[in-house]
Amino acid sequence: MRFLSILFFFLVGFFGYAQVTITGVISDENGLPLTDAHVHIANKTTSTDANGTYVLSGIPKGKQKLYISFIGYYAIEETIEISADLTINRQLKLDVTKLDDITIQQLSNSKSESSNEQVLKSATIEKFSNQTLGEALKEVSGVSILKTGNTIVKPVINGLHSNRVPIINNNVRLEDQQWGTEHAPNFDINAAGKITVIKGASALQYGGDAIGGIVVIEPEVIKKDTLVGKTILNLSSNGMGGSLSSSLQKGNRYGWSWNALGTFKYLGDRETPDYVLSNSGNREQNFSGGIRFAKEKYNFNAMYSFYNAQIGIIKASHIGNVNDLYNSINNQQPSVIEPFTYSIDAPKQEVQHHLAKVNYQRWLNENTSIDFQYAFQFNNRLEFDVRRNDENTNKAALDLQLATHTFLADYKTNIGNWRLKSGLNLGYQNNFANPKTGVRPLIPSYEKLDAGLYGIAVYKFDNATSLESGIRYDFSTIEATKYYLKSRWTERGYDAEFSHFIVGEEGNQWLTKPTFDYHNITANIGFRKQFHHEMEWLVNMSLASRNPNPSELFSDGLHHSTGQIELGDLRLEKEQAYKFNTTFKKDWKSFQVQLNPFINRISNFIYLQPIGFETTIRGAFPVWEFKQTEALLTGFDVNTKWSISNHFSHELGMAYVNGQNLSTNEYLIDMPPFVINNKIQYKNESWFNFVSELKSEVVFRQNQFPNYNFETNIVVDDELTPVLVDISSPPKGYHLLHLYSEMTFKINKKNSLTTSFSVQNIMNTTYRDYLNRQRFFVDEMGRNVQIQLKFNY
Repeated sequence: MRFLSILFFFLVGFFGYAQVTITGVISDENGLPLTDAHVHIANKTTSTDANGTYVLSGIPKGKQKLYISFIGYYAIEETIEISADLTINRQLKLDVTKLDDITIQQLSNSKSESSNEQVLKSATIEKFSNQTLGEALKEVSGVSILKTGNTIVKPVINGLHSNRVPIINNNVRLEDQQWGTEHAPNFDINAAGKITVIKGASALQYGGDAIGGIVVIEPEVIKKDTLVGKTILNLSSNGMGGSLSSSLQKGNRYGWSWNALGTFKYLGDRETPDYVLSNSGNREQNFSGGIRFAKEKYNFNAMYSFYNAQIGIIKASHIGNVNDLYNSINNQQPSVIEPFTYSIDAPKQEVQHHLAKVNYQRWLNENTSIDFQYAFQFNNRLEFDVRRNDENTNKAALDLQLATHTFLADYKTNIGNWRLKSGLNLGYQNNFANPKTGVRPLIPSYEKLDAGLYGIAVYKFDNATSLESGIRYDFSTIEATKYYLKSRWTERGYDAEFSHFIVGEEGNQWLTKPTFDYHNITANIGFRKQFHHEMEWLVNMSLASRNPNPSELFSDGLHHSTGQIELGDLRLEKEQAYKFNTTFKKDWKSFQVQLNPFINRISNFIYLQPIGFETTIRGAFPVWEFKQTEALLTGFDVNTKWSISNHFSHELGMAYVNGQNLSTNEYLIDMPPFVINNKIQYKNESWFNFVSELKSEVVFRQNQFPNYNFETNIVVDDELTPVLVDISSPPKGYHLLHLYSEMTFKINKKNSLTTSFSVQNIMNTTYRDYLNRQRFFVDEMGRNVQIQLKFNY
């Protein structure tokens, strides 16, 4: 280890002696930053970030060609003299003859002027072609993941997830039963060209309930007069499978363009360092395609996507009663270990998601546009339990069919120093819970109507200072059709408060139609200031409101994937969050730092808490009830990047969240532990664009957690014995090492082949993660070696 350290610092000094760095900001004629502008100097290329900023290191001294381009703008090409580090800022002029190539970037280049936006570009997204959206988003500091096994992964932003973190796919809000902690986003990551993470509720055009943040997914932009294709093949050692994804894009000079994408994934059981995770395989068959017609003053586009997944649930996590849970926690060994197989048996999930969208955009002039959009989504979720009756083996225990219609209208304009956006949205949703499964559905059938209006104003004092404010109003009404056992109805105290919901009677059950209306106001105000010496400060304060979701209101039964009975509460009120976050950025050319602290006070915060036991024909199960409290979340994210030399760079990311239940003076459950990520990278463009990265991931033990342990009686030596079931204590912390390397071979001017080699968990470390719902039953996945071939043509 000492030898490696000496070698590392020797190489740093060797490659650092001739460093010349060029930085700058690319903006439009109004001084608004342009994101993803292309900057080329000598043999170095890069793209600007959300602030229009770029950094190019290792530029040779002397006369060099500078080339800057951005879709819809005139390019800049000039010769510059370089003798030392330089700052080069340029403004691009709008090319009105190419308005059909852009989507009014100058009107709304960023989703929020005053909130910190972090972007994953296609080069990073492609590395996760064989993985999930949540795993890719871990690249953003402050984003962690909530898992159920290895393939069901949800993003967590500043400690919050699910309905508190909307996902916007191609300008359509994803509606896929996202209330479930074990319901992964139904999205093929290969369809993403860019992913933006916004930590807060400031992007009001997407909704007012983003208490945690928003994930905005955008497809790749189709260029004119081109036929472009890409095929990515992934092979993984852990799971003994892989994926194949292929896409084509075509644009012509007459304004027509189209794209198509297909993905196929096939993996078998994953393995820990010590045993097979039986029934952990997964499959995906995905397709998406679209067409677009664009002219100087308008464009029209339509798209369709289909997501189809089969996901195995680890057999050892399927418990029959609280005795099984106690044994799993204390034995620390899975109850079921079988030989490796590609088969997927019950318990499992089968999910299909259809999305269709049409959009019309018209430019009234070069500063003003209007948009109209209609989208339809259909989600079918099937969850299979291990049945006692062989006749029902192939029948789903949960069958939910969710249809969602949405209509959007948006207006954007620039007036002097003002940037204005306003719009409305309408939505209708119908959820059908199939009653023929033989199992009481966890949530009922319901209908929901939504309507919203928003307005956002940004005032630019100058190129360095701006003020943003916005307000949004949302109305929502939901009507459910649900049978309640009369005993449960009385036990919950509903007979006194909600007797008007009863519309019928059937034996020992009440037929009810609970109906709720919600009126919500969301608002934000923010400030952005750029100082001299490459320093920037962002401040944002927001008010967000979230209605209780159907699971929180109506849950009434055994949740098979968690092994607990969950009870909703008709008395739940809407959550209201008051969030303050600020971001400080400083760029010393070769070293950049970003600090993002936040405070999030949430009134009526909804969470699950155990309240006792209930005995069923399968045994005794813990009962968890949705409750509300006053919550306070605080924390910070830190990012640094150090360009050590022409070839070496280092990145650091840290994230900390503290969640407090102010009503009970306890910690909140399922808060992410403190994480430190370090990455050292070596790049050498003269070696076929060779890149090699070594990443260190340190996850500390979560010492801030509530005590939800409970006592029960189990049979030991034919006698009932009281025991403590420890469902609260987090596992110990862990340290993982990951390796990634790639090389790109130019076949000709248009074609190239990129080969990459990666190893996750190099040391094959045995560990368990606090945010994995299956940590009570099994270890995490062991070492995984992956080979990727990417062919661009």
